[in-house]
Amino acid sequence: MKVSEYVKAKSLNEAYDLLRENKKNYIIAGGAWMKLSVKTADKLVSLDGLGLDQIVLKDGFIEIGALSTLGQIETNETIKKLLDGILVQATGNIMGVNIRNIATIGGSVMGKFSFSDIYPVLEVLDTKLVFHKHGEVELLDFLNNTKFEKDILVKIKIRNQKGKGFFKKVATTPLDFSIINVACSYVENRLKITVGSTPYIAKPCIKAMEYINGVKEITSEVIDKCSSIVLEEVKFSKNIRGSKEYREEIAKVYVTRGIKQVINYEG
Repeated sequence: MKVSEYVKAKSLNEAYDLLRENKKNYIIAGGAWMKLSVKTADKLVSLDGLGLDQIVLKDGFIEIGALSTLGQIETNETIKKLLDGILVQATGNIMGVNIRNIATIGGSVMGKFSFSDIYPVLEVLDTKLVFHKHGEVELLDFLNNTKFEKDILVKIKIRNQKGKGFFKKVATTPLDFSIINVACSYVENRLKITVGSTPYIAKPCIKAMEYINGVKEITSEVIDKCSSIVLEEVKFSKNIRGSKEYREEIAKVYVTRGIKQVINYEG
């Protein structure tokens, strides 16, 4: 990666102005994944020292500063209690401790990486993103907007809900990117299901969720049909980490297991 200039911004306004002045200027968060998306940069703008690395509980939401590292999230006591520690399960499976102490939640979100273990979990939680200029934006609105104007992510807000959560990452080794990842949540009798690294970025399984949340009783047959609907609506393909067929097979297995776990199914 070739960088012409590194600038440590003194304020969010200064950082925003620097970001907008040139399309080859970029915000640097932890920098763990930056080489994967940026080859050359005129200016890298650092947000260090602007107080964006705090995790607080406020008005029923867990607010995670964009510069909070995955390591901070992994060890935070409030996040550990959120839906069976689902976000901790995801962050704790990303590379090694050294990487998790560098990589930030903001960089992980803004990168929109297809291999992300963060996105499936954030999508089954009640998640909002707070930007410097755009303000509060729904996570899926940001994800689906390919023309989102350059802005600085300030924090991630997750509703501090009570419920059950499930996350599974399948990878060749603990330090490798996912072949597939699956997240499920069960809050107030509503199931959410997301499958990612297919090898495309995680997306909620809308049709499957509509089906299973619309039945009167969740039986073994209903769960099996739901996991089959997931295979029909999610786009699977092959890459160097796995074949399309393998991804489909393990996605069905772990969607089934995830549903059963979060609803405490014993049939």
